[in-house]
Order: sequence, then C-alpha cells, then structure tokens
Amino acid sequence: MTDDQRRLGASGLLVSTAGLGCNNFGRAGARTEDLAGTRAVLDAAIDAGITLLDTAESYGSEPGLSETLMGEALKGKRDRVVLATKFGHRSTPRRRGFLGAKASRAAVRQSVEASLVRLQTDWIDLYQVHTPDPDTPIAETLDALSDLVREGKVRYLGHSNFTGWQLAEAALVADARRTVPFVSAQNHYSLLARGAEREVLPAAQRFGVGFLPYFPLHNGLLTGKFTRESAPADSRIMRQRPHIYENAPWDALDAYRRFCDERGITMLEATFGWLLAQPGLSSVIAGATTPEQGAANAAAATAWTPTPADLAEIDAIFPLPVDPAA
Repeated sequence: MTDDQRRLGASGLLVSTAGLGCNNFGRAGARTEDLAGTRAVLDAAIDAGITLLDTAESYGSEPGLSETLMGEALKGKRDRVVLATKFGHRSTPRRRGFLGAKASRAAVRQSVEASLVRLQTDWIDLYQVHTPDPDTPIAETLDALSDLVREGKVRYLGHSNFTGWQLAEAALVADARRTVPFVSAQNHYSLLARGAEREVLPAAQRFGVGFLPYFPLHNGLLTGKFTRESAPADSRIMRQRPHIYENAPWDALDAYRRFCDERGITMLEATFGWLLAQPGLSSVIAGATTPEQGAANAAAATAWTPTPADLAEIDAIFPLPVDPAA
C-alpha cells in the first residue's frame, strides 16, 4: 500500500485516502448539474489519484440522476475507480407498485438492478445501505445482499448512518448466519461533529469495519475559505444553509487557523491529516463542484501527518462535547 491507499476495514478492497462524494452531481444549480460539469470533476479527481467515488440512488435533482451522469462520464474509465453507491434512504420515494420496506429482499433486488443500468456497469464495488430500515430485519437485508455478491453484481457491502449497536448487531448476525459481512461504515464526522467517536468508531474498530466520514469539511468551514468576516457568496452554505455560517464557533476556528499558520499548512491539509490519523478511518469522502476542489482534496490527503502533540492540540481546540446521556 502507498500513502494514498488504504484497506477498507478487514477486506481486501483498497481505496484512496481521499474519496469523492458525488452528491453534487445532478444537483440543481450546482456547477456539476449537467454531464459536462460532472465529467470535468470526475476526470480531474481520477487524474489526481482519487479512486473511491461515492454516490447513491437518491442523489440528484431527481433520484438516480447522479448515477446516470456518472455512468456516462465514466465510460472508458470504469476499471480505474472503486465505484460505491447506496440504496434505501428513508426519504427516497417507493417505486410505483412496490409496497415492501426499503431494505427488504425485493427492494434490494430492484435497487441494485436499477443502479447497475444507470451506472452502465456490470458490478458495484461497494454497495451500501443508506439509512437503517426499522421495518426489515437485518438478517433479511444481509441475505439479499449476499446473493448479489455471489452473483458478482456487488463485490463488497457497507452501511451508512448506522448507530454503534446497529453496526455490532449487523456484524454478529452476519457471523452467525455465515453471510457476507459489511466492511464499511459511513457516518457524519468532522472536527465540528465528533459524536461518532462515542460508539460508532469504537464499534467499527472492534468488528473490523472501515470508517468513511461524510461531511468531513463541515460544509466548507474547515477548508479555510470562510472567516469570521467573509464567506464565498456562491458557496452552497451561503446559498442554502447560512445559519451554519452564522452560528459557527469562530473562536475555535480562529484558533485552528493560527495552529495551521504556525506549521505552514492549510486548514484543508490539517483537516485531512487529523481525520486520517483517527484509528480505523479508511478514506475521507469530500464533495467537489469544480475540478480544482477535487484535485486540492487529493493533494491534502497526503500533505501533512500530525504528531501526537499536534493531535492533542487540535483536540483542545475542538474538544469532544460532553455526552448529554452520561
């Protein structure tokens, strides 16, 4: 393995330490709304060494559009990437004429067949349950997903937004039933959202599940592009989520900027370095709407390795909040 490749959990799947989140592809108003914008970002990311591409059947201005654009843009490049997608998000509308739960055997089959068509591929490298389905026993979902692995339509399995106990339950059920286990967990995690450290990250380490953080740059607040005095007017956070900027912990962010300046690194490099120093973390999934952003993320993933003293100082700037349940 090189510095920019890591194993995904206890599996044999290697992924780039910088992954590309593809939720902006097909998003109305984004620069990647159409095929040309999507292709430009994908080409730049692949050329920069990013191999892990993460999308979902629900992404796009209409469900499936991100996958459709990627299928076109990846023609001739499919063998250069680890293609990950997700199914069964709680907010995804059920297909017409289908009454089953979203992670049921029938839903799994319908979802994967549709994604394979949109992505124009014969297999999906990492197929993930997008959100837990309270209406389907995890054993049924694992049985159905294991069938897909045996058929060669899917190579590895993952989940997203599972709690620590749900991760543990899934691992134990897979072991007891001798089905194909999940090898990855994808959850919200950043310096400004460290809740995964309480249960999910320890559970992932215990069961050999690789961790993939989403929203790792916290809507751009951890990239260095935003300051207390100014923010990019065309950024998604200012267009759609200005409250995140207005309520940001600027004292901590200013201290973090000083930390980076003292070491001659950017906030983007420090953020990737801190994340990749966390035990069990396999790849940092960050979105991009321009070719330059994707290339910058790839470079940041190998730019800086923090010392134990660096990590302690960052922890002091962004301490893990007190657990309200404790």
